[in-house]
Amino acid sequence: MIIAETAAEVRSRVAEWKKEGLTVGLVPTMGYLHEGHASLITRAAGMCDRVVASVFVNPTQFGPGEDLETYPRDFERDCAVLEVHGCDLVFHPDVSELYPEGAATFVEILSDMPKQLCGKTRPIHFRGVCTVVCKLFNIVTPDRAFFGQKDAQQLAVIRRMVRDLCFDIEIVGCPIVRESDGLALSSRNVYLSPEERRAALVLSRAVDLGKRFYAEGETDAGRVVRAMSELISREPLAKIDYVSAVDGETMMPVEELTPGVLVAMAVYIGTTRLIDNFTVGE
Repeated sequence: MIIAETAAEVRSRVAEWKKEGLTVGLVPTMGYLHEGHASLITRAAGMCDRVVASVFVNPTQFGPGEDLETYPRDFERDCAVLEVHGCDLVFHPDVSELYPEGAATFVEILSDMPKQLCGKTRPIHFRGVCTVVCKLFNIVTPDRAFFGQKDAQQLAVIRRMVRDLCFDIEIVGCPIVRESDGLALSSRNVYLSPEERRAALVLSRAVDLGKRFYAEGETDAGRVVRAMSELISREPLAKIDYVSAVDGETMMPVEELTPGVLVAMAVYIGTTRLIDNFTVGE
């Protein structure tokens, strides 16, 4: 597996592959990889001839007081995970490589879409996400890019950016990967104490409750969201950021659960913010 630290190295290698007629998949990550990331690499390797993964903790998607400095990092371990699952090249740039001194250009969706859900309490987050993903797309020029459904709003925002900016890239959404007890895998799970780790299971229990309500015929989004919120609120260590039902493409609130609607949540367990979701009908 090749380790590249500059955009020029990545461009040179990808150009060679494309001269050979090979397809290229991209898996953007912030590192500290888990089996959810591994599943993206595996999916990319199954659909593309060559796989590029980025390992870059993107500073522009963190707001004041968030965990940029403490975000977990272990590049050596990340490389081992990437290589065993079929990654051909890992792009591990310094911040100055993607944000040179004086950088002042950002990519931002100006509709209400990024202001919903996570955007309500993280107002600059999706501007940072769009900017760094746009840079990666321009550097790697992949045929396909792979993102996890756990970050459902991010996936929808990137799909919209790709459409609006006419990128010739297929965006592939991949299923949430969970621990055996149901907790959605996240790099931030490492922050949880044993007691908080047990408490965090309230998120997946709320997902299961919402799915069960819909399976039993309940389509009133408000009732389902309230039931899920009440369940979470009974956990002493949990503090709800949001529980919402939104259109799966626009992220705007809906009143009725129909196939394709996203039911999503963000919940603090202690000081750790976790997210989870399900899509109605899937």
